Formats: sequence, structure tokens, C-alpha cells
Amino acid sequence: MSAERPERRDLDGSGLRVAIVCSRFNGEITESLLAAATRTLVELGVREGDIVCELVPGAFELPVVAQRFAASGSVDAVIALGAVIRGETSHYELVATAAASGIARVALDTGVPVIFGVLATETPEQARARSGGALGNHGEDAAVAAVDMATLMRRVAGGRPTGVR
Repeated sequence: MSAERPERRDLDGSGLRVAIVCSRFNGEITESLLAAATRTLVELGVREGDIVCELVPGAFELPVVAQRFAASGSVDAVIALGAVIRGETSHYELVATAAASGIARVALDTGVPVIFGVLATETPEQARARSGGALGNHGEDAAVAAVDMATLMRRVAGGRPTGVR
């Protein structure tokens, strides 16, 4: 069994409500991720008025606000954006692991897609390359995944799953 990734042009975000939770830490990187995610959601048909964004201090705080949005019933998907860049201590591992585990738990506990748009890189240069540089912008990828998952969840809830034969 294989399911192909939908082409971006095949995605329709019309009528979806999406929350974005974005870390302020490493702001040069996260602001670029946020801009790309918001722009991409609109390009995919999500109305600007149906996108809500909240900023949090750092990646560690993303899961609790994502959980609040997901549990509220007011959004179809949540995008969590952040950037954790390795430093001289083990703090990097602690924050990246906590953010990933927390975000996954929110999605599983609530049944609402929560997209992991957190960069975990070795260097600031790697983060810049993934937030609008040579390797694209992970914020755009997160927005595409949010629309993809939200529409999939609606199909499954309506008894119309597709893609697996």
C-alpha cells in the first residue's frame, strides 16, 4: 500500500480554521517561518480571518498553547513553529525533545492535527537555510501539512477516506 503526497494544487483550505503557535525565541528564524506559513495557508484557500496566531516565549511553551487551541474545538489544525539551535550544553536536546513529545501528545489526545514546524538544527546557518534560504521554508511545508491533514480528518470523519486502496 502506498499513498502519494497530494500536490499542493490539489489542496483546498476553504472553510478551514487554523491556529499557529510560534516561538519568539530565535525570532529571525521564527518570523520567517510564520510569514511563510501564513502566506501559504492563504494561497491554499484559508481565509485570513480564519487564521489565528499566538506567540510564546520559546519552543518549550508551544505544546501548552497548541493544546488550548486544539481542545477548544475552534480550529481544524494547529501549526507549531519554532527553532531550537544546538548550543554548548544539553539544553538543546531537552527543549527539542520536550517540544516534539508535547506536540505529538496534543495531537493524539485531542484528535486535532498539530503540525510540528519546529526546526532543530546544529547551527544558525542551517536554520536560516530552512527558513527561507537555500533549502526552502519549513513554515510553508507546515502549512501544506496542516491543510492536508485537516481535510483528511474531515474526510475520515465523514466516512470518506481516500488514498489507501
